[in-house]
Amino acid sequence: MTEIEIAISLRDSAWSTALPEAAAVARRAAAAALEGEPGLPAHVELGVVLADDAFVRTLNRDYRGQDRATDVLSFPVHEPPRLDAPEAEMPLMLGDVVLARETVERDSASAGVGLADRVSHLVIHGVLHLLGHDHDEPVAEHRMRALESRTLLALGLSDPYVNL
Repeated sequence: MTEIEIAISLRDSAWSTALPEAAAVARRAAAAALEGEPGLPAHVELGVVLADDAFVRTLNRDYRGQDRATDVLSFPVHEPPRLDAPEAEMPLMLGDVVLARETVERDSASAGVGLADRVSHLVIHGVLHLLGHDHDEPVAEHRMRALESRTLLALGLSDPYVNL
């Protein structure tokens, strides 16, 4: 059984109004994504940052060359991500998942889904990136969407890809 430590950082206090349970929702989604991953070491850690569009836009510009906010960014500690056990029983730090509140709120409203459900989906998506999954090619995209769907369904949430 893998011990999972998830640090939540609230960089935008408006999350407290938009979704008072945002930290709990994010923690639950991240844990669910990790629990579905085989072969993790005994202890893993990751961070979830609940930020605003301005913060995410800066990260997106500085690290991806795209001067715009986006809903979620993932920053793995290791490139490519590694899942092998670190030396001396140290926890494996996977990285950080960063959400942009305003963009997530807009996307949630336009998709007609609750904000908590959208946050869950994006955190799962981000954690899967930390685990090395991607969607750059059709086969990889299909595999990643299947993992997202399975994890969301395990949480009792709807599959966002069912009508695609």
